[in-house]
Amino acid sequence: MRGSDLINAVLPDELILEIFRHVDSKPSRDACSLVCKRWLSLECLSRDTIRIGASAAPGNLVNLLSRRYPNTRNIFIDERLSISLPVKYIKRRRTNRDGSDQSMSGDDVMGTNSLSDAGLAAVGESFLKLENLSLIWCSSITDVGLRSFAEKCRSLKSLDLQGCYIGDGGLTAVAECCKSLQDLNLRFCEGLTDAGLVPVAVTCGRNLKSLGVAACAKITDLSLEAVGSHCRSLQSLSLDSEIIHNKGLVAVAKGCSMLKVLKLQCLNVTDEALQAVGVFCLSLETLALYSFQKFTDRSLYAIGKRCKKLKNLTLSDCYFLSNKGLDSVALGCSELTHIELNGCHNIGTDGLKSIGKNCVQLSELALLYCQRIENDGLSEIGKGCKYLQALHLVDCSGIGDESICSIARGCKNLRKLHIRRCYEVGNKGIIAIGQNCKFLTDLSLRFCDRIGDEALISIGQGCSLHHLNVSGCHQIRDAGIIAIARGSPQLSYLDVSVLQNLRDNAIMELGEGCPLLKDVVISHCRQITDTGVSYLARKCAFLESCHMVYCPGITEVGVATVVTTCTRIKKILVEKWKVSARTERRAGSIINYLCVDL
Repeated sequence: MRGSDLINAVLPDELILEIFRHVDSKPSRDACSLVCKRWLSLECLSRDTIRIGASAAPGNLVNLLSRRYPNTRNIFIDERLSISLPVKYIKRRRTNRDGSDQSMSGDDVMGTNSLSDAGLAAVGESFLKLENLSLIWCSSITDVGLRSFAEKCRSLKSLDLQGCYIGDGGLTAVAECCKSLQDLNLRFCEGLTDAGLVPVAVTCGRNLKSLGVAACAKITDLSLEAVGSHCRSLQSLSLDSEIIHNKGLVAVAKGCSMLKVLKLQCLNVTDEALQAVGVFCLSLETLALYSFQKFTDRSLYAIGKRCKKLKNLTLSDCYFLSNKGLDSVALGCSELTHIELNGCHNIGTDGLKSIGKNCVQLSELALLYCQRIENDGLSEIGKGCKYLQALHLVDCSGIGDESICSIARGCKNLRKLHIRRCYEVGNKGIIAIGQNCKFLTDLSLRFCDRIGDEALISIGQGCSLHHLNVSGCHQIRDAGIIAIARGSPQLSYLDVSVLQNLRDNAIMELGEGCPLLKDVVISHCRQITDTGVSYLARKCAFLESCHMVYCPGITEVGVATVVTTCTRIKKILVEKWKVSARTERRAGSIINYLCVDL
């Protein structure tokens, strides 16, 4: 019946609250809060997470947010975020001593532009139920503010201090007050020493499960020895240090037998430490080694021999690892699902063959700058890893159409394929993907100059893409993009930059066939004009970003059309001289300029 409210009349508060708890998207929750006053009140009660940009003066928002969202348990404050607040556009009035009115600008109301110690203390006083706090690059926070906060929020379980200039005093206060702490991130906290971290390990060790330390030049093996002695429940350790040696990591391996995630970038750690991990950390599931110049195949042999639960392996710039080491892991760790090899120049075809033969559960493979891996190696992946869903190839000069065809025939569940600067990959391999991989939704073929329209026509006929990047594939013309437009109605992201032969006809077809497009990159497309981009803007109502620099056919008329037509547009990248004064006034906050003087 028109005008009746059946939902509010029937459903109790408890049931509506339960429904709201299952709405994860913030825009959807915001939309729910606009339905009526009751829903606004209930949505505020159900919201347990808020995110604030520190550049929007979060200290001034604390009291308002605590009143509106009293059940908040997770707060994320990131100084890198820039958030525009309605108060900046509201003029308030105050009365002077002489009785006259004076207008207050938004800047006066907001005050400082970063979270202060007083603001952090207010967070502790206002959100007594807080369990998780993230302060990323909040540079104004000191030990004083951190101590004030810790004294109020004693039930804190997770603390992220990445990039904060806090010292040992603040961290010691956290150790004294927050004994239930489980997750601690200290990346780029340059003022910390062992005097701050050791008390955390001693006091919070019983509950601590995750620890991240990077670029803390004064934290030594002494801290890791304390972690090994007291943090028996530690499950995740991320360590980036030039100071740490074998002694500290061996202590962690011996004391933290429940360790599941280990990520290391330590120049002075050798095989001895990884061998200890292999002996004592039998629950290890994720291992990532970055820029190791002292590790050899003996390390991987120890991991493969004992760490049977390993599922995720990343090897980046580990120059002394070879096929033998990778073969040891493949034979011993048959549950591997994710593998990334990046710049490991001594690992080649034979190592990858072993993965294909032994790791049948593999779902994601990334090969970056692997010059010694050839078609035979990747072909073995296609034969043995039928559950593969994501494949990333970057600068692999030995990989061509033969191995891509093998992947297409054997890995029919493939959903993501990213290839960049693999110059031996051409139409034949991508045509095979289109014919066999019907679940493919994410395709990136950047600067693969042997790929042309025939490949995209096959993709358009066989796959419905959500994400497409063909930047720099100069053989692609209108026919290929038109095939995508007609075959991928769910397409939301498109990058066709540096396609010199692409014309307005293809762009107009995209407007007709892909109405859900949100992000479009057409930079360096010299034959696209105002006609094409204006048509796209009118047809794609969800467009949020458009990059169109170095497109001589697009003038200030086309830019103005995008601004006025796309009501959801958040970012436009264009040359400054193409933006009229009127367009600048209307949408200056969303326009970004590149190479202004060119």
